[in-house]
Amino acid sequence: MSPVFGGVSSFAFLRTATFITRQSCRRLSSSQIGEAMKLYSDRGNPSLLRILAAKNLADVSMTIQYITNEDRAKFNLQGSSKLPVLETDDGNFLHSPNSICRYLLDLNRSSDVASDPYRKAIVDQWVEWESTSLQPVIFNYLVKSIGQGRDCSGHVDDLVNLLRHADEALASKKYFSGSHMGLADVILWGSLHPLFMEGTKYSGIGEHLLSLCLQSLLQPKISEDILSYCMESCLFKWISANVSGIIPCHFNSGPNSPHRKLHVVNISSHSSRQKNIFGYLHFIFFQGTIAKVLSREEIADAFEHWNNGSKNLPKTRRLVDPILPIEGERNILITSALPYVNNVPHLGNIIGCVLSADVYARFCRLRQYNTLYICGTDEYGTATETKALEEGLTPQQICDKYFKIHKEVYEWFQIKFDFFGRTTTKQQTEIAQDIFWRLQKQDHLVEDTLEQLQCVECKRFLADRFVEGTCPFCNYEGARGDQCDSCGKLINAIELKKPRCKVCGGTSKVRSSKHLFLNLTKLESSLKTWIDKSSSEGTWTPNSRQITQGWVKEGLKPRCITRDLKWGTPVPLEGYTDKVFYVWFDAPIGYLSITANYTNEWEKWWKNPQQVTLHQFMAKDNVPFHTVVFPCTLIGADDNYSLLNSISATEYLNYEDDKFSKSRGVGVFGDDAADTGIPADVWRFYLVFVRPESQDSAFSWSDFVARNNTELLNNFGNFINRALMFVQNNFDGSIPAMELTDDDKKFIALINKELKTYIDNLEKIRLREGLKDVLNISKLGNQYIQSNQPWVLVKGNESERSRAGTVIGITANLSWLLSVLVHPFMPGVSEEIQRQLQVTDEGNVVLDNFIPYLETGHKIGTPKPLFHKIDASVADQFRAKYGGNKQKQPASHNKPKDATKGKEEGKK
Repeated sequence: MSPVFGGVSSFAFLRTATFITRQSCRRLSSSQIGEAMKLYSDRGNPSLLRILAAKNLADVSMTIQYITNEDRAKFNLQGSSKLPVLETDDGNFLHSPNSICRYLLDLNRSSDVASDPYRKAIVDQWVEWESTSLQPVIFNYLVKSIGQGRDCSGHVDDLVNLLRHADEALASKKYFSGSHMGLADVILWGSLHPLFMEGTKYSGIGEHLLSLCLQSLLQPKISEDILSYCMESCLFKWISANVSGIIPCHFNSGPNSPHRKLHVVNISSHSSRQKNIFGYLHFIFFQGTIAKVLSREEIADAFEHWNNGSKNLPKTRRLVDPILPIEGERNILITSALPYVNNVPHLGNIIGCVLSADVYARFCRLRQYNTLYICGTDEYGTATETKALEEGLTPQQICDKYFKIHKEVYEWFQIKFDFFGRTTTKQQTEIAQDIFWRLQKQDHLVEDTLEQLQCVECKRFLADRFVEGTCPFCNYEGARGDQCDSCGKLINAIELKKPRCKVCGGTSKVRSSKHLFLNLTKLESSLKTWIDKSSSEGTWTPNSRQITQGWVKEGLKPRCITRDLKWGTPVPLEGYTDKVFYVWFDAPIGYLSITANYTNEWEKWWKNPQQVTLHQFMAKDNVPFHTVVFPCTLIGADDNYSLLNSISATEYLNYEDDKFSKSRGVGVFGDDAADTGIPADVWRFYLVFVRPESQDSAFSWSDFVARNNTELLNNFGNFINRALMFVQNNFDGSIPAMELTDDDKKFIALINKELKTYIDNLEKIRLREGLKDVLNISKLGNQYIQSNQPWVLVKGNESERSRAGTVIGITANLSWLLSVLVHPFMPGVSEEIQRQLQVTDEGNVVLDNFIPYLETGHKIGTPKPLFHKIDASVADQFRAKYGGNKQKQPASHNKPKDATKGKEEGKK
């Protein structure tokens, strides 16, 4: 039995730094794990219980440093004002108790749940249920009992229903986490412990939960450190030590109630002493959750905007051709790294560049920003020549072939470029050569002799990708002549150990060749000034800052911008006309030339830094070329170019426990995804869900299936379908009249809070968190329906039926809001919801407030499921198919008929 979802939170608390140092931890014995970990906490902190339990259950070492509020400033806790805080072995800090528990248990991967992604997803749901539903209610309950000293017999219904739900789930199994105690049990136990304290004496815990708590105390691995802690009234003592005048309350639970209300704490109506108590409980006891605290002003503001309805809603900005900057507006220029045309893009390429940029571009359009998103294929350089030799084609034929493949893949993934071009154009030659002459005029180019490898057999100079060998830094045997894919370091071809020609496999010797260099040393001061301004005023991902600072710290040296190749933009300078520009001088200029292919007024975008904000998306290995080399090129050319304002660089997405490899048949590539029969929107959803924003992540078939079945089917799709089916079945398909109660106003204000978080996350290009904000809103919607039980009300008297109409009217409008918010992530699903609602895309604007876009009497269409269950066996089938070079399956098996066939969204 999975939990009924609701409340307000984000998986960010549960996922923060989960995989920090996991690889190193796997190499250590349990006695060695965590030897350098230190937990900072004050004595009696209620959150300490779950952490101690997780630490002992994982059998890891951890030093506990008890500190007082007065001592807190003496410790470097990365600015955190809340305890406890865990300092990990490698110096990172975790501030959420639940994240700390997850991290500790992940250090010991012996749990049977760890190998079962579907069960892991269920555990994740229980953990989120605890933080979103259980903790806020216990918080409210404890404040009333301990903080306010009231008789609480009339205020325990919510707690009773929640605990009954959890107790029923344990009726058929021993632990929430499976056959053994795990993360969900530790965290739920930590929440329930205060209810056993002297000072509350709550008696509403069912027999199964009580059994879990007692069994937990008797677990030999966790009892030693905790028994003494549990024997104290730690929470009461802690509150008493921090807040004066608290009176304990003794009571028994009240009667059960079929109606569980959504709990939102309104602090405006409480005294200053009570607010102080709220503050302590909220910021310390419940620091692992987002307990949404609403002020009277926020509730009133939400109601005011709701009453204004859609009359102030602007219509969607209609695209003009060409899109040009508009004075006085926010002009957003978006680029994604230009993909090479030497292969089919894999899932990591797609989320690292084009899909991430597409999500952000769609969001910008929803916010009514004047937005241009351009991209195209990078077609010059050694990679193309090498591929042409491999396939027996000319470089131009290779470019034409793979340009078509890339374009078709991106169209299937619904990547909506305003223009998708290519670099083999006359505009590329003209603009690149113009920038070259400007650099020459400004004296930023120098001549020098470059030691290069020349193949003994081919009698040709071996530029970058025509040579490979052993990396001089990490000894990886497949390093290229420009960069090592293993350690990521940039290298010169002559630095390779045992270099060999990729064309014939023969040996090579070092020969001299005259080349041109961009004098980065001379431009270093100007670059540093720009970096300081751009990185402080714009949005730079942490890895972008670190990589850039690393380059600058080492000192910039002249960098070669020419190559001894035939396929590329020709160098126009006498004496060098037999050479072409190096791809990392030439390729970024492709952003400009592709825009020039889109409009001959391209300079309004690229020579207009006063009015244009440039956002660039890429994987982290491309960062130095976009934050050092290319900016130096444009700064040196000195023609008022628009320079990068924000950069979003992802870490690497792996495939299961391996790297993507087309040659080895490992991983899902762009042309494979369509063959699975799984809709493009589900792929888009999952790739954003696991987007490697702060650390490497991995595509997992089991997790892919589990997320489809839980997040999309059971949560998001279930809410939309329930809401619209109620309208169709009980109100003849028309939106009923809505008479808001105080609880409804609070609910709308709560949605506004989540909406503002969504906007803030996407503005700062935290795409993964923005997606989870959408899921949080649908979870709130599910909880709102469950709390009000319209299926009961609609069968009652006139007043109750009217109340049911209000609930359904609000949820139908929330469905419309979700159709807009989900558009950047799943545009096809967005369109389908709006088709079922019978609305056009004219209202596709993200406002700061939730409004009733669907007015009373609006007629909806026919509801139908948005998602379908994917059977777990499909994961095994596809894992085998894309797991490496094995005998291919018959063509009839390439597209499983049951991939998305089965159970639909649940209906009440």
